[in-house]
Amino acid sequence: MSEKTCVVRFPGTDYPPLELKAGDKLSEHLTAQNSPVLFGCRTGICGTCLVLVEGDIPPPGEDEREILYVMEMENTPARLACMVELTGDINLVFVEEQM
Repeated sequence: MSEKTCVVRFPGTDYPPLELKAGDKLSEHLTAQNSPVLFGCRTGICGTCLVLVEGDIPPPGEDEREILYVMEMENTPARLACMVELTGDINLVFVEEQM
C-alpha cells in the first residue's frame, strides 16, 4: 500500500508546492529555501512560525492552544507551523505577510 501524499501550497508567493507524506511534521521539512515560513525554536514556544492554514489538519494540542491564546490567535485559523502534522493538502500563509 502506498503512503498518502499531501501537498503544501504557499499562495501569494513564488514558492512551489511541496509534496510530503501524511504524518510528516512541517518543522522537519520546511526551510528558508523551500517556504516563506520562518522558524525559531521549532518546539511551539516562540511563535515565530505562526501561519494561517486552509485545509484538513488535526486540531491544535493543549500546548499549541496555550501559545495561540497568549498570542490572541486562538479563534482564528492560525497555527504554529512547527506543530502541524499533515493529514491532507493545505495552504499556508505566513502571518507576517498578512500584517
